[in-house]
Amino acid sequence: MVSTKAPEDAYTAAPFVPERAGLPALRRAAAGCRGCPLHRDATQTVFGAGAEDARVMLVGEQPGDQEDRQGKPFVGPAGRLLDRALHEAGIDPADAYVTNAVKHFKFTQAEPRKRRIHKTPTLREMTACGPWLAAELAVVEPELIVILGATAGKALLGSSFRVGEVRGALLEREIHGRPEKLVATVHPSSVLRAQDDKDRKAAYEGLVADLKVAARALS
Repeated sequence: MVSTKAPEDAYTAAPFVPERAGLPALRRAAAGCRGCPLHRDATQTVFGAGAEDARVMLVGEQPGDQEDRQGKPFVGPAGRLLDRALHEAGIDPADAYVTNAVKHFKFTQAEPRKRRIHKTPTLREMTACGPWLAAELAVVEPELIVILGATAGKALLGSSFRVGEVRGALLEREIHGRPEKLVATVHPSSVLRAQDDKDRKAAYEGLVADLKVAARALS
């Protein structure tokens, strides 16, 4: 009997990840990833961006609406805020590799042409996309990983990760078989969601303070 099980039902990107490939080949392969059901509704795969010799890798949650439409990570409002915070902290965004734990936009939509609302990926979806992140880390071999938010932290460090418990500290952990240095902070989108100007200012200053820890680790 022939199986009718779709590739996405297995919840792993592993069969789609080429071995010993550079970033261009990984990006081309990721465009056809069917490792989980998220590809069905997303416009396209949003792979990481940056140089293979980047010293720092910034890992966020998943693409947002603008990233999904443009096919590039961190090109929306949160990305612009992140660039500003990196500059203030002393890290040139051009020297960073930016990516997400999940490569397809997960959202809810009340009806067609209505605004697409971000929906947090599940641990199963994060795990399914893990082989792509592992491949990016193997190629870039960054000196430091900056974790942006809880989803990225759980994807890299496990489901017990909590941003508030470790943010702003230099950590050393084994990730996908390699010893890595990490600094965790909030996702820049959380700064934008702050309720008023005072809270937004405090949240932004906290983000910059955490990124300064990353900058010192790279100096």
